[in-house]
Amino acid sequence: MSSVGTPERQRPTLTVVRPQAVPTPAERARAAFVAGSRRALDMIVAGSALLVLAVPMLLIALAIRLDSGGPALFRQRRVGRGMRPFTMLKFRTMTRDADTAPHRDYVRALIEEEGPKDGNLYKISVDDRVTRIGGFLRRSSLDELPQLINIFFGQMALVGPRPVIPYEVEMYPRPYLRRFDVKPGLTGLWQVSGRNERTYHEMVRFDIEYAERSSLLLDLQILAKTMPVVLGRQGVA
Repeated sequence: MSSVGTPERQRPTLTVVRPQAVPTPAERARAAFVAGSRRALDMIVAGSALLVLAVPMLLIALAIRLDSGGPALFRQRRVGRGMRPFTMLKFRTMTRDADTAPHRDYVRALIEEEGPKDGNLYKISVDDRVTRIGGFLRRSSLDELPQLINIFFGQMALVGPRPVIPYEVEMYPRPYLRRFDVKPGLTGLWQVSGRNERTYHEMVRFDIEYAERSSLLLDLQILAKTMPVVLGRQGVA
């Protein structure tokens, strides 16, 4: 019995650490084969598309320069797999030196669930920063074509979560970081599941679901659904 004023000695508690499953050589070989197959698919498709679309892309670049002057390509830092930053390429759709503050405030409102309820996710509905040719490129998704270069060099994949801007990540709760377990993609589960008809948090949940289910078969299924979505402009703001 302990004396008055003297705390009793607490019994030590044991923490049971469960060993993580170690992949077998066969499982490692299978994972390496799948990763290699997906990378080969990315390089073949991106490289072939860049060759086929070289002339149309040059014409788009010329139209941008004639419409608003300045560079045809827009370079922006995005966050990739493992939260590593990279420079993403797009055709420029806004005026030169456009202020990023309106978009930052817009994204903050979306994450805090205070954004507009008109189904226009991620892109401001009425934005005077967008040029004439830029509006067409956005509606047709042609502004995304330069990302084929990012895919060819391995910074992105054909399929994956939407590449996000660093200031978005600063607002993320910890569970959202799961989306960085895989490379960002040109298209993804969110894009073929309603796109701008979804809320911001639904978009992130689709990205996390893709990261957890990621496979070559799922990639092929998403790619097969992407073209009808783009041509039909389903969920495009």
